[in-house]
Amino acid sequence: MKALVVGKNKELSILDLPDSQVSDNEVRVKLHSAALNKRDHWISIGKYPDIKDGIVLGSDGAGIIDQVGEGVSKTWMDKAVIINPNIDWGDNADVQGKDYNILGMPTNGTFAEYVVVNIDRITAMPNHLTFEEAASLPLAGMTAFRACFHHGMLDSSKKVLISGFGGGVAHFAFLFASATGAEVSITSSRANNLQKAKELGAKSGFNYLNDDWIQEASLHDGGYDLIIDSAGGEQFNNLIKILNPGGKIVFYGASNGLPTSLDLYRLFWKQGTIQGSTMANDFEFSEMVKFIEEHKITPMICIRYPFEQIINAIKQLGNTGMPGKTVIVF
Repeated sequence: MKALVVGKNKELSILDLPDSQVSDNEVRVKLHSAALNKRDHWISIGKYPDIKDGIVLGSDGAGIIDQVGEGVSKTWMDKAVIINPNIDWGDNADVQGKDYNILGMPTNGTFAEYVVVNIDRITAMPNHLTFEEAASLPLAGMTAFRACFHHGMLDSSKKVLISGFGGGVAHFAFLFASATGAEVSITSSRANNLQKAKELGAKSGFNYLNDDWIQEASLHDGGYDLIIDSAGGEQFNNLIKILNPGGKIVFYGASNGLPTSLDLYRLFWKQGTIQGSTMANDFEFSEMVKFIEEHKITPMICIRYPFEQIINAIKQLGNTGMPGKTVIVF
């Protein structure tokens, strides 16, 4: 099988490997599509912890089960499925354990024609999705779902701001919040992303590069009960400014680094909460897929690459200028 493998000097190569074979309680999935995440980019440039040589990368994927091991019902054969990339979350549903890791490093992942996983990593694919749409769900979808619902207690009564609309997690957070009937606004630095969000039902959209965007947001929306963020940096204090009393900021990353200071005075006076979040437990993964199916949510695909161009796709990740996920087609 053809697979994308990380080498000794962290270089990426497409190699011909022996086809994966199943053991007890495992299934083999013939991948139809896989999706890229920032994690893949960090691994490709050597800025990810504990990178191991010879591992097949990739965390997200969807395809057809073509082989089952002992202990797995034959009814799974030929089923269209999504792969849960969690490995060893642990016993505490609230936080991952010390042995937690993610498919695609250090365990062989989905950037290959076949992947073998335990049957408990498999979820039936919602009927309304294509393989490409289904492949885009796992990492970004589960991260957004936990941030919105487990930590954010999202419901239709909330006024919500999603920062950085266009990124994979942010676009799922927007879709989830919109599906609940909540009032949702977004930020982005790209005019086309602001326009797309408006077309999808966003109440407001603000360019966070504009110096007056906080004043504009306060004027248009008044404030927010829930803010979902992944940037951090100097903008974080601006988020505190537009947080409603009793509101919560849930952040799942800090791509802009740390703020030089934190407006604790305003935060405690508003009785606001700052909550970190990452990934999701297995139950939340299943609930995320059910939510997608129940509300017939269709993920946004910004660009498709054939598998032969996957190395270039990883290099270009984040440069498309369009909202949604980058996917690989086998």
